[in-house]
Amino acid sequence: MDENERMVGYKQAQVASGNRSIDIMNGGDIASQWMLNSHSATPESNEHRNGIGNFQPPEDWLPITQSRKGNSWTATFHLLCSGIGIQTLSLPLAFVYLGWFWGSVCLSVAYIWQLYTIGLLISLHESVPGTRYSRFLQLSMAAFGEKLGRVLAIFPVMYLSGATCVFFIISGGGTMKLFYQLMCGDCSSKHPLTTTEWSLVFICLAILVSIFIPNLHSLALVSFLGAITAIGYCTTLWVLFVANGRLDNNIYNPSEAVDSEVGRIRSIFYAIGIVALSFRGHNVVLEIQGTLPSTPNRTSSNLMWKGVIASYLIIAMCFFPLAIVGYWAFGNKIPTNGGILTALSTTLYHHVSKPVLGLIYVQVVISCLAAFQIYGMVVYDNLERAYASRTSKKCPNVTRVGIKIFFGGLTFFISVAFPFLPSLAMLIGGVALPLTFGYPSLMWIVIKRQRPKSGRWWLNLGLGCLGIGLSVVVVVGGVWNLAYTGLDANFFQPR
Repeated sequence: MDENERMVGYKQAQVASGNRSIDIMNGGDIASQWMLNSHSATPESNEHRNGIGNFQPPEDWLPITQSRKGNSWTATFHLLCSGIGIQTLSLPLAFVYLGWFWGSVCLSVAYIWQLYTIGLLISLHESVPGTRYSRFLQLSMAAFGEKLGRVLAIFPVMYLSGATCVFFIISGGGTMKLFYQLMCGDCSSKHPLTTTEWSLVFICLAILVSIFIPNLHSLALVSFLGAITAIGYCTTLWVLFVANGRLDNNIYNPSEAVDSEVGRIRSIFYAIGIVALSFRGHNVVLEIQGTLPSTPNRTSSNLMWKGVIASYLIIAMCFFPLAIVGYWAFGNKIPTNGGILTALSTTLYHHVSKPVLGLIYVQVVISCLAAFQIYGMVVYDNLERAYASRTSKKCPNVTRVGIKIFFGGLTFFISVAFPFLPSLAMLIGGVALPLTFGYPSLMWIVIKRQRPKSGRWWLNLGLGCLGIGLSVVVVVGGVWNLAYTGLDANFFQPR
């Protein structure tokens, strides 16, 4: 396919300062020529080099887009596995600081908001004829320009993916240790493994699984297991709380959870951060849609919407009962570190039988292992793209294995060197929050070129600015909370 054929579907091509761009003044779409050359969905367009001479590998060379044989079921599994995580267990803690009413309001607003921005991303995935934006970074560069889009997106995307994987290692390793102590009893004191050693066991399992998964679509079965276990431990927990009842002398007054007015303000910021971080995963939405086939009669957005509707109905049935019932069961006694998982491991909630508690631990570990693969796939894709761009050839299997071992070793090293990272969850997530609540609305305005000052234009502008503002609030709250409470390296340890 030559250059003229690739430009079919666009309004007007023009040359300015050696760069090509698309005229969008008549209601068309926007995409830089660099994005067209780099990320066109057509195989032929991958044979050329961009304006600076770098080879752009074909989409079927890379893990995320190597296979486009997915369907609405696989999309549902990926969305559930990446959307329900260990951070969900801290939702009742947000109610401790916000109370029944404001806690429910914040959780509901966040749920509707992120569902709306997911809809924007789905519609933008194929907003330019002949091009599929199968990565958040691609869409960002198409909307904001190559340089600015890369600056705005590359750090949050890679940062969120890497930090989330580190968090999975810490959580998974700590939970494996709790499971061993629970099942072994006295034998655990003879040759006990440290938390670091259990984290090593976890990352070895994660790397082993990743070696047998060449692309995101082939991860469907693992995502199914991760989704089932994530739904399983969330449902088991809130049903267990209802069956066993509340703790004695529970207090449900947010003002009594802190000792000063300043602490009250800080705790509100912290609670908003917990709620906002529960709805992470936008940095993999476009990637998941990229695994779906697309035809003129049935675009990928149709299949993706079915997956989103199914998955987020289930997510709502996990998040809301767990948050509300968890707060009802524990009140203000929920531990600030580890949330419900820590509470179950202490004498706070001694009604849980050993088999049930062991089942919860196993489900948490499997969920972490599965979700690690989805977020790790974003990093593998970027590293393989860098390799292919430099060598102008497909990444061989040996190199792919090396990339996965390197990434696993790096995340393990970070988890060991910084075991207090869960204490920085608010700070880590605040930097990446624009991916969920800010950028999608702004990218819609730029790419769709809506009529200025229309109702939809004001809505997206307001949500975009508010999302970025929320990111600043969460970061400030995270720094403030860190300065007050300090770092805690025993996030998942029973006390």
